[in-house]
Amino acid sequence: MTTDALAVIRQDRTLGAAADLDTAITLLQGTRDGTTPATLRLYRPEPTVAFGQRDTRLPGFGTAAEACRRLGFTPLVRRAGGRAAAYHHGCLVIDHIAPERDPIAGSQHRFAELGELLREALRRCHVDARMGELPGEYCPGEHTVHGVSSTAPDHRVKLIGTAQRVISTGWLFSSAIIVEDSSPIRRVLSESYEALGMDWDPLTAGAAEDLTPQITVEQVIEAVLNVYGEQYRLSETAAHSPRSIHC
Repeated sequence: MTTDALAVIRQDRTLGAAADLDTAITLLQGTRDGTTPATLRLYRPEPTVAFGQRDTRLPGFGTAAEACRRLGFTPLVRRAGGRAAAYHHGCLVIDHIAPERDPIAGSQHRFAELGELLREALRRCHVDARMGELPGEYCPGEHTVHGVSSTAPDHRVKLIGTAQRVISTGWLFSSAIIVEDSSPIRRVLSESYEALGMDWDPLTAGAAEDLTPQITVEQVIEAVLNVYGEQYRLSETAAHSPRSIHC
């Protein structure tokens, strides 16, 4: 364990799709004046499709956004990350924010280091989780964490997407772990990517429970905190009960 302290916020309920994303940016901005210490925030999100900035410049973006609304997902444009990604109440979003004097220097290392930490958390939940981009995956990235079926090794699904935003005083590393109920995510991504005119393989979209039945978001939360607790000195914030996360 390092000597680094990490304040843990277990957000007990969603603030709404847009407000949840904005809160992460507000925490990052707090590294400018010292109001945000190194922080780990965990919450179960509203159904959301977070588009990348490049997606908004495609001719089909309006159609894609309308498809999201029709399927019960809020379309938003995030300030970090690449292409469209979807998540909902069966997922866990993790925001790791830290003040840093030179946040750009370690940006690539963070993708590998924190991605590996989350991969280990899934493995402790009996998911065969590995790091590496899947051919045809949505929102592709070399540090994707994917899961492998124990009965069909060729069946691999993306389980964690990560994104990072850096300012002069700190960094925000955001991760979405797809744990339960993958069908709505597959459907909204299929319609969104079709509208955007982007090719992808829907078989790469899945959830941890597709590979490890009975896994729950609560189990993943505890595994994430256990793994982080081996690397940092964790302290729960007084405003958020350790048992307060719920659907």
